[in-house]
Amino acid sequence: MTDLAAFPITNKWPAQHPDRLQLYSLPTPNGVKVSIMLEEIGLPYEVHLVRFDTNDQMTPEFLSLNPNNKIPAIIDPNGPDGKPLPLFESGAILIYLAEKTGQLIPQDAAGRYEAIQWVMFQMGGIGPMFGQLGFFHKFAGKDYEDKRPRDRYVAESKRLLGVLEQRLEGRAWILGDAYSIADIATFPWVRNLAGFYEAGDLVGIQNFPNVQRALAAFVARPAVVKGLDIPKRP
Repeated sequence: MTDLAAFPITNKWPAQHPDRLQLYSLPTPNGVKVSIMLEEIGLPYEVHLVRFDTNDQMTPEFLSLNPNNKIPAIIDPNGPDGKPLPLFESGAILIYLAEKTGQLIPQDAAGRYEAIQWVMFQMGGIGPMFGQLGFFHKFAGKDYEDKRPRDRYVAESKRLLGVLEQRLEGRAWILGDAYSIADIATFPWVRNLAGFYEAGDLVGIQNFPNVQRALAAFVARPAVVKGLDIPKRP
């Protein structure tokens, strides 16, 4: 049996199945990227809920795995060269799992880099901008009398949606006919923008029919339906 005792995080979240990939997460847009990916590829895993309401992400045990105190993070007991691999950052985890299993990423070099560029587009653009918009629209930022910060993120979110809209013209998915990690990275954030953040009208989501079409196809996938609820909130 695989021994994960060398990882301090297992003191707080003991592994009941140490031979399986360990996922430390919460069902946020970044968190569900990995649970959806794992459901899509069928890799056995054990999930551990990291509760933000009790600041689990700030505990020494969690910081020992991710010093950036963000979810998701994983330990793959069957990593490269047969050694356990700890990994954080959702985009890095998606790329790792795709390459580990040979699924949801093109096998040719050019296609692989095309997929990675769109994952980076989400990581550097869609995620941070949509998240800031959510703060200024739904959460504490809505109390700011000065609406310029909110309007800045509205404008940038619209621009990013426009890039995605153009990319999806004539394509089923971001890379074309093939569903990939680029879609898994992107559409949880699009869903959150119009859903949880309630900013669909603010960004004029109706003006992006290709985005809406692809989002509908994404949330209809069985693995997505399941992954969006993993781990379950307390």
